[in-house]
Amino acid sequence: MYVSARSDYAVRAMLAIADADRGETRELVKAAALASAQEIPLSFLQGILLDLRRAGLLHSHRGVEGGYALVRPADEITVGDVLRAVSGSLTMVRGLPADAAGYHGVAAGLTDVWLAVHEAIEEVVDTATLADLLTKSRQGAATT
Repeated sequence: MYVSARSDYAVRAMLAIADADRGETRELVKAAALASAQEIPLSFLQGILLDLRRAGLLHSHRGVEGGYALVRPADEITVGDVLRAVSGSLTMVRGLPADAAGYHGVAAGLTDVWLAVHEAIEEVVDTATLADLLTKSRQGAATT
């Protein structure tokens, strides 16, 4: 699995939005503030936020008081949800999803290997929620 800058930025953006969305305050996060805090080019981030909104992970409010917020609680959004929203399939073989890569002859067994890799990646990213990562981040900050 290759983690692109787009995928990394998307997860970081979702974590920052989830962090602002916790507790009583439930603040909307502005794209410009998010870009600055996470050191993500604003024009690139805007495209990512659009993909996340289209995937049903974020909602946006326009206007001076506008910004972005999670559609569901952070403990219901996985890293896998975010990655699929911005990248599509988690595992690609020659530009195709792992289950579409076909082989014949001596290489026929490779399909099973790529599918096993795909399933292992799914196991990790589909069990790690934004809330889990925020908890680990806070625990790490408390020990330093």
